[in-house]
Amino acid sequence: METMQRVLFIDPSNGFYRMRRYKVGAYFGPVDLGIHLSDRWRCLNIGTGIFAGSILPGSNRLIMTGFSPCWRGFYISSMGGAGVAFDNLGINMVSLVGKAPVPSILYLNRTHGEEIDVEVVPVNLSQAWARGRGGVYGLMEEVMERFGSRYATDPRILAVGPSAQSTDFGGVGSAPIVKGKLTYADTWAGRGGFGSKMLQEHGIAAVIFGGTFIDEDFRDRKVADEWFEAKYKQRLATKDFEATMKYRFDPKFETGGTFGVNYATLKGRMIAFNYRTIYDTEADRLDLHKTYAFDHYLKQFNEETIQPKNQCTCGEPCSAVCKKLRGEFKKDYEPYQTMGPLIGVFDQRAAELINGKADASGFDAISIGGVLAWLMDCLDTNTLAMEDLGVTRKPRWDLEHFDIITDSMHNAELGMELIDAILEKKGLLDFMEGVRKWARKVKRERGVRVIDTFVYTACGRKGWMVPNQYWTPGALAPMAIMGKYYMFYGPEFFPPRTLGRICADRLKGELIMDNMGVCRFHRGWAEDMLPEIIDSLYGMREKFMEMTAVTASRINSRNCSIFWESERDIDFVHTFLKRRRDVEGDKDPKLLEWIEAFDKDKNEAALEWWCEMKKGIDENLRAFL
Repeated sequence: METMQRVLFIDPSNGFYRMRRYKVGAYFGPVDLGIHLSDRWRCLNIGTGIFAGSILPGSNRLIMTGFSPCWRGFYISSMGGAGVAFDNLGINMVSLVGKAPVPSILYLNRTHGEEIDVEVVPVNLSQAWARGRGGVYGLMEEVMERFGSRYATDPRILAVGPSAQSTDFGGVGSAPIVKGKLTYADTWAGRGGFGSKMLQEHGIAAVIFGGTFIDEDFRDRKVADEWFEAKYKQRLATKDFEATMKYRFDPKFETGGTFGVNYATLKGRMIAFNYRTIYDTEADRLDLHKTYAFDHYLKQFNEETIQPKNQCTCGEPCSAVCKKLRGEFKKDYEPYQTMGPLIGVFDQRAAELINGKADASGFDAISIGGVLAWLMDCLDTNTLAMEDLGVTRKPRWDLEHFDIITDSMHNAELGMELIDAILEKKGLLDFMEGVRKWARKVKRERGVRVIDTFVYTACGRKGWMVPNQYWTPGALAPMAIMGKYYMFYGPEFFPPRTLGRICADRLKGELIMDNMGVCRFHRGWAEDMLPEIIDSLYGMREKFMEMTAVTASRINSRNCSIFWESERDIDFVHTFLKRRRDVEGDKDPKLLEWIEAFDKDKNEAALEWWCEMKKGIDENLRAFL
C-alpha cells in the first residue's frame, strides 16, 4: 500500500499550487494531518482517508478540517460519498491557503497520470443562486454546466449558499452526479460553518473535482473476508449488511433510516417547541409523540418513502442505502427534527418546504433549526416583536388548538420568513459574528436576555453550536468539538465525571473513523477493525492507536468550552435527571443526590456538574507523546 499522503496546496489569490508529501505513520489521515496544517496556515483542508477507493464500505467520506467560524475552534466536518470522485485526483487532500479576490469556482481535474489541472474561475453568485432550485443547487447547476463536459467520468461538486455570505454557519453541500446529472441525494459538511469559511476566508464558492487517475487501492476481497472471518465469523459484506440495518430497514420497527428508527422509538424522550416539552409531564410527551409524530409525521414517511423503497446511497458503493427520499426531498432525523417538531412542524409537506428552503440557502440544518426554534420562542413569549425579526406572523404553538396540517404549514412559513430575514439582515438580525454576540447586543440595546431560551454549547467568547437532537446531558458536554457525535448520547445516567470520561472515549472512537474517512454508520465493525486493517497493511496498529490518543489530546488542548450561559441548558439537564428517576425508575444514589442538588440551587449544581464532566474529559485525554 502507498506509504505517502499527497497534499495539494492551492492559493486562490493567484492560482499557484504545489504538492507536498507526508509519510503515513507521521500522520494517518485527514484529521491528524489537518490539525498539523491548520496550526501553520489557518487553511481549509478537504481530503479523504487512506482507504478511499478501496473495497471497504463507507470509506469514501470527504473530510473537511480547519478552524470553524461558528465554533471558533478546530473542527471536523464530513460528507458522504464525495471521496469517490476525489480519489480520482490521485491525491489525499487539498489545502486552501489565501483568498480569491472575487467569489470563484475551483476547478480540479486529472487525466490518468498527467498533472492535476487547477483553475480558479470567477462566478456571479447572485445569478448562480437564482438558477433552478436556487441557492446551493443553482450554483451546482452553474458549475456543472460550465465544467462538466471536461470530465471523462462523473465529477463531484461542493457548493455554498447565501448563508455563507451573511452568517457564520453556512455549510457545504454536494450531490452525487450520475451520467452527468445531479441527483437529489445531497450530502452535507454542514456542522462547523465551513461553507462560510470557504467563501469568506478563501473566496471559493464552489469546487468541482474528478478525473481518471488510478492509484493503488486495497481491492483484495479474499483477504478482507479472512480478516472479518477471524474477528466476527462473518464475511465483510455480511457483517457490514448487519451493522447498517438501522439505516436501511429495521424489521423490529418496520421502518428505516435515522428519521424512521428515531421517531419510532423516542416516545417520552420527544423534544418539541424549542425544548419546552422538557417541562411537560411524561403523559403529555407520550401523547404528543403518538398523536403528532408517530401516527402522522412518521406514518407519512413510512408510506411515502419506506414502503415504496425510495432510497439510495450518498454516492458510496454501500449496502446501507441511507438516503431516504420523496422526490427532491432527502429526509434525515436531525434536520427534520430541528425544522420539524422543534419549531412546531409535524407534517411532511410543511417540513419539506422549510428544510428545502434551509438547504438551498446553504445553512447547517441542525443549527438553523435550533436558531429558528429560539427566535420563534422569543416571538411567542413577546420577548421580541415581529418587526424586530422582520416577519409578519407569530408561531402557533398551542397544542390544545393545534391543527396538524394548517398550523404546521403556518410555522414552516414563519420559519422561511425568518430564514429570509437572517439572510437579508432585517430588523435586529445580523448573525455575521454569531448568535451569542447578537444576543449580547440585544441585551444591551433592548434590556432583554434572549439567550436564556436558546439551547446550545459555547466555545470561547463567540463560539456556539446547536446540539444533536437527543435529550441527554452528553449533548451539552464541555467537549472541545461539539455538534458531532464526539460525546455519549445514550439515555442512561452516569455521574458527570464518569460521563466526561465516556465522552472522551467516544471522541477517540469516532476519530478512528473520521481519520480514516469512514462513515460512522459502519461503526458496528469499523471502530474495531480499522486498527487491525492498518496493522495488516502497514504494520502500525500500535502507532495508529498512539496517534489517535495524541490527536484527541491535541484537540482537547484547545478546549475553550464555556459553562452553560442559557437557563434552558441547565433545565435540559435537570429535567433529564428527574425523568430518569420518575419515569425510568433509576434509583442510583448518585442520581438522587444530583437531583436534590439541582432542586436546591440549580445554578450552583449545574456549575458543579459541568466542572465534573470537564474533569472526566481532561483526565481521559491526557497524552504525553
